[in-house]
Amino acid sequence: MGKRLLGVLALAGLLAGQALAAEENGLVVRIAQLEIDPAQVAAYQAAVKEEISESTRTEPGVISIYAVAEVDRPNWFHFFEIYASDSAYRSHIESPHFKKYAFATQSMILSKRLIETTPIELSPHPGP
Repeated sequence: MGKRLLGVLALAGLLAGQALAAEENGLVVRIAQLEIDPAQVAAYQAAVKEEISESTRTEPGVISIYAVAEVDRPNWFHFFEIYASDSAYRSHIESPHFKKYAFATQSMILSKRLIETTPIELSPHPGP
C-alpha cells in the first residue's frame, strides 16, 4: 500500500498544473486518509465528487484536490489537497459546499487522519 500511495501522491504533484515553489508561495498541502463504512462507499463517492467539483470550480484558492480509493481496500480514501494559502484553506472549509459535504458524510466516516505537511517540491510535468 505504501508504494502505491506514494505513487499517487507523486502523480498528484505532477498534475498540479504549474511549477510551484511551495514554501515561497505560502501553499498549504494537506493529506487526508479516511475509512468509510463499506455499505456507504457509493454514496460517499458521490458526495466527494460533488464537493471537489464545486470547490475547484468556484474557489480560486483551491489549486487542486485529488481523491483516490485503495484497490485492495476500496473503502479507504486518500486525499491530496493544495491550497494557495492558509486563508484559502480556511475559506474552503467554511464554504457552503464543504459544510454540506461534511454534514452529509459524517455518519459514513469510520476513521479519519488529517496530515499537515511541509511542501518540499511540487513539480508538474511542463505543458507542450
